[in-house]
Amino acid sequence: MPAAKILFSLIFIFAINATFTWFTNQPQDGGSDVPSGKLRSLSFAPYRAGFSPIDEKYPLPEHIDADLGLIADKTHTIRTYSILGGMQPTPGFARKHGVEMIQGGWLGNGHAENKVEIATLIESVNTNADVVKRVLVGNEVLLRKDMTVDQLIGYIRQVKQAIKQPVSYADVWSIYLKYPQLMNEVDFITIHILPYWEDEPVAIDDAAAHVEKIVKQIEDKAHSMGLNKPILIGESGWPAAGRQRGNAVPSVVNETRFIRSLIEVANRHGMDYNIVEAFNQPWKSNNEGVVGANWGLLSIDREPVFPLTGQVLENPDWLQHFAWATGLWLLLAAIYFKRLQTLALPRQWLFLGLAQVFAICLVNLSHFLWFTSYSAWQQAYTVFMVLSNAGLAGLLIQRNYLILADQAASQALANWLRNAYLFFVALGLFKTYSLAFNGRYLSFPVEQFAIPAIGVCGLIVCLWLAQRRLDYRRLQFGQLTGGNFNDKRDRLLAYFLSFGTLALVIGETHEFMASYDFIQAHPDFSEGLPVALGYTFYNRQLINWLLCILILSIPFWIKPAHKQRRA
Repeated sequence: MPAAKILFSLIFIFAINATFTWFTNQPQDGGSDVPSGKLRSLSFAPYRAGFSPIDEKYPLPEHIDADLGLIADKTHTIRTYSILGGMQPTPGFARKHGVEMIQGGWLGNGHAENKVEIATLIESVNTNADVVKRVLVGNEVLLRKDMTVDQLIGYIRQVKQAIKQPVSYADVWSIYLKYPQLMNEVDFITIHILPYWEDEPVAIDDAAAHVEKIVKQIEDKAHSMGLNKPILIGESGWPAAGRQRGNAVPSVVNETRFIRSLIEVANRHGMDYNIVEAFNQPWKSNNEGVVGANWGLLSIDREPVFPLTGQVLENPDWLQHFAWATGLWLLLAAIYFKRLQTLALPRQWLFLGLAQVFAICLVNLSHFLWFTSYSAWQQAYTVFMVLSNAGLAGLLIQRNYLILADQAASQALANWLRNAYLFFVALGLFKTYSLAFNGRYLSFPVEQFAIPAIGVCGLIVCLWLAQRRLDYRRLQFGQLTGGNFNDKRDRLLAYFLSFGTLALVIGETHEFMASYDFIQAHPDFSEGLPVALGYTFYNRQLINWLLCILILSIPFWIKPAHKQRRA
């Protein structure tokens, strides 16, 4: 009979998890299908795993050939950013696969390097006039402040005099408003409109309308100067993974929705556009974090990230992940099977429910961290964090059982739990203050701390169920772990954790208020502060991280019971 009771509990918990998982992984509407299934232009950088311009490990000719073959049926044109760095054979392969080019020359802060790049660009453009239809001199040079606008204009004029194709310069749209003299120099105006990266991030529902508004704004500025030049949206896209910014949430579904809505708007208004980008670029994670590596239509393995038609799944591998989590959970249930027979039904449900949650968190952590590991050291960190979370989960499961079985914990178990939590607290402090002071490209590590945070909550619920009451003094770390600890530094850790949450809110808010476009839109501090705070507190990833940190701080705030009595 006790065994039948456990089997009933297993079926009950499994049914709840299966229903929830199935419901939250249904195909979603990605917007209107792309009519022809083919795009006007795609940014093309054929870097594969292990290749990076930072390390000067450039694409091989066979990579360029193969990658152009992959996207030739997806786009009419490709945009390149440099003529050097292994990209020299690109026009020949574009000709082979029937793809036209917007060829770019990369400019930086070194005149000697720029001179070679420009000379090579001119030669390539003139040699491949049948393939190269437009030319871009420089990419976001003024945004990076690599040179002055007059120096840039000098390069633009040099190229225009040497070739017959139309010439432009590519940068974020606000640069053309800041330096309107550029409009006089270029044959067509090339602007980047990336709603996710705007100084005031744009929600996915408003992203396509935002693109329309910006194009109209640039058109109006050009017309006010007596100019009627074509406008190319040189970059527009949406990240599939990474850090949330205000209302802008990276996800596969949102990337799908944006690309499809952008194409719909462009077709309706006759806009010219280039989507960033053809392939995910792991090397960009060095400068832009996880979000920088996930803008592609195709993954680093050259698999589609999302479809251009039909419904879309945020996680196509959800069934596999469900199976792994369920298998891990059943293994835990088998280990505790005999011991669980002595527990009442509500206690069995709580134990098995927490074990199921830990298994899900561990599988999600493993998948996400490995998916966003782009180097050997990041992969090593992933393995370390998965093992650390697995170890903590094992300790928590044992402690949960002892509480629910009304058994005392050994001092050894308590010590292990304390040391594990001290490690996560120290790491949490580092992560929080890094996000507070330099967090623009850092992801919120919620997945890495889900088990520690849920573990604290689980211990509290187990104590409540076992004792039918919950004295707040039992939230002290020694009480939760079942050990005898009296460390005066615990309160200090609580202070640092709590101050970190405040620092993060201030840092995130300041990041918005210090940006150029935000200041132009909200020059008054009293007007800008509520807007910036709104972006900060709308960020669900940030809020979830703050909750993790605050939950971790709870056991360190409470003084031991005997000290409170003395007080």
